[in-house]
Amino acid sequence: MVVLKEFKQFLLRGNVVDLAVGVVIGAAFGTVVTALVSDLLTPLISALVKVPDFKGLSFTINGSQFMYGHFINTAISFLLSAAAIFFFVIKPMNLLVAHSRKGEVADPTTKKCPECLSEIPLNARRCAHCTQPVA
Repeated sequence: MVVLKEFKQFLLRGNVVDLAVGVVIGAAFGTVVTALVSDLLTPLISALVKVPDFKGLSFTINGSQFMYGHFINTAISFLLSAAAIFFFVIKPMNLLVAHSRKGEVADPTTKKCPECLSEIPLNARRCAHCTQPVA
């Protein structure tokens, strides 16, 4: 019974629950990004380049087949995924954070020493760097 109680305490700790929620949300978000890339962005690139798939591109040297088309598909998929995450998640979140911080102006906690121009605490009477008295 003690082991079950400890296990319950472990599971109900905030960081374990937060991690579980993060993993589930991350998996769901990964599915959305994959669908965006494979269903919308890749066909758009295919329409522009007029080649629907690079999978068939390869060459052979001494009986070894190098399938560089698969690598091209994977690289394009990676770049499109990174672009989708950047433009549809990172940029909007940065704008949202910048907008929410726009009105907040923090009170200064430091000032410049008039002698050596170092940053010192606002209430300091003497500079810690050059030891000059500060008015």
